[in-house]
Amino acid sequence: MKRGLALAVAGLVAACVAPDEPAPTPAPVAVVQPVETRSPAPAPIGPTTFLYQGELTQGGWLRGQVPAGTISAKLNDHGLAFDAEGRFFAAFDRDAPPTAVLSAVLTDGRTIESPLVVSPRAWDIERINASPTANVPSAEFTARRRPELERIAAARRIETGSSGWRQDFVWPATGRISGRFGSQRIYRGEPGSYHSGIDIATGASGTPYVAPADGVVVLAADAPFTLEGNLLIIDHGMGLYSAFLHSSELLVREGEAVRQGQLIGRIGATGRATGPHLHWGLTWRGARLDPLLFTGPMR
Repeated sequence: MKRGLALAVAGLVAACVAPDEPAPTPAPVAVVQPVETRSPAPAPIGPTTFLYQGELTQGGWLRGQVPAGTISAKLNDHGLAFDAEGRFFAAFDRDAPPTAVLSAVLTDGRTIESPLVVSPRAWDIERINASPTANVPSAEFTARRRPELERIAAARRIETGSSGWRQDFVWPATGRISGRFGSQRIYRGEPGSYHSGIDIATGASGTPYVAPADGVVVLAADAPFTLEGNLLIIDHGMGLYSAFLHSSELLVREGEAVRQGQLIGRIGATGRATGPHLHWGLTWRGARLDPLLFTGPMR
């Protein structure tokens, strides 16, 4: 009786579980991928518009800071370079028009503009009832002058990264101001060239002069130029250059870094000069600037 019952139970189990039936597949487990979250890009640090100060007048200058997020900037049609802090230098030619515009393109595509008012100046104009006395340049003079002008232009294209443009400039020498920036003669209605710098007369050759600000020497004439004599040009950075004419001796060489107040040359009368004096000129992107607006009155 018990044996029969055991056989019946075994048959029942065999009937319920087929020997060839695969084992049940476990239910798949859902894998939850972590959601990547990105922090919003930090807002650019800096001003929301142009900040600047300086001498907003003909022959003047300004230093400032571009708006935060600026990728390019201009003063009218002149591109502006700016450092990692967004600081820049710009200037106005002797004959600059009465208005100008600072503009910046930002990383988000916006353009910011800042209009400027450039005040006019009353230049020292002398009207002469005579024809210009200068002779027409000869072919020989033109041939000699061309490589000199090319060297000057090449020197003013050299960018050394100097930060002298950020300094308050000092006078390179003291003495009588014998020629002022912007003065001009008009011969029977025909304008002559205006004076492109400031002349400092000392009365004697050999008087030392110093660098008005930090910079790098980009031209030191190895022989006197036809008009400028022993010519020295210093790059102060951001497109701002000083030129010193008529030196009796140059005391620095091309490629040399100079510091504000460093002795760099001696005043003379080389080139086209009627007596010992230092002609100091400043240029920015081809614009001619008034050194007096960088230094203030001579003390």
